[in-house]
Amino acid sequence: MSGTLYVCGTPIGNMEDITLRALRILKEVDIIAAEDTRQSVKLLNHYEIKTPLTSYHEHNKYAKAPVIIKMLEEGKNVAIVTDAGMPGISDPGEDLIRECVSLGIPVTAVPGPTAVITGLVLSALPCARYCFEAFLPQNHKQRKEIIEIMKKETRTTIIYEAPHRLTKTLGELHEELGERKIAVIKELTKKHENTVRGTIGEVRAYFEKNEPKGEFVIAIEGISSEKLKEAEKEKFNDITIEEHYRMYTEKGMTNKDAMKAVAKDRNIGKREVYDIIMRKGGTE
Repeated sequence: MSGTLYVCGTPIGNMEDITLRALRILKEVDIIAAEDTRQSVKLLNHYEIKTPLTSYHEHNKYAKAPVIIKMLEEGKNVAIVTDAGMPGISDPGEDLIRECVSLGIPVTAVPGPTAVITGLVLSALPCARYCFEAFLPQNHKQRKEIIEIMKKETRTTIIYEAPHRLTKTLGELHEELGERKIAVIKELTKKHENTVRGTIGEVRAYFEKNEPKGEFVIAIEGISSEKLKEAEKEKFNDITIEEHYRMYTEKGMTNKDAMKAVAKDRNIGKREVYDIIMRKGGTE
């Protein structure tokens, strides 16, 4: 029988934020696969855990995954840990988990803290519905595409950011999203944990005067359904209803479906669209 891969949550800052089960599993497994062995050894030494470590990270995952899987297939139990939080959340642990599942190797989670959830609840923004974008792409085109999606996102959005990029990111969010509510939380669970809440403009101004230090979680208010409808409606303010209608018929829509689409886009009645189009002879 193969061994089990334990996806083991570890503290994101405060060493006390680890479960009794996680401590037991880390002691009992045959080996611990760590994103950064130098970081993980601090935790193990703190709790006097002597289990051997091996590195598994973004830059060696293709070479190291087969080695770890071979251990598991030989019956050894392996715990995977990240630098902080839950493996698989914005780190290469998800690749190993997926590979083990595809091979029928048992995988189980040992829950622990994660910055995305901790930051969300501290933000004081709605928590019932949220989405997570991790770090925004550095590629300009990809970054712009994600922010465009965020414009229409009605859920609270969580992202991570490094200190040297924070003010730039806040500037981009301010320009594209306007004055939504935001919370920027630094150094979660650590001695210098701090949360700055306000509109994006207010928080941007704060960090332009106060140098960002530490690692950051950013929670961004979603757009309300009412404002989203208004924004969608405003997109068509520069064209007439007839032009709007022709936009759809030229794409191959039937007259009926085109009028229905125009009414939906503009949040007006279908009869109003029908009367205007018929008056202008748009269905001929």
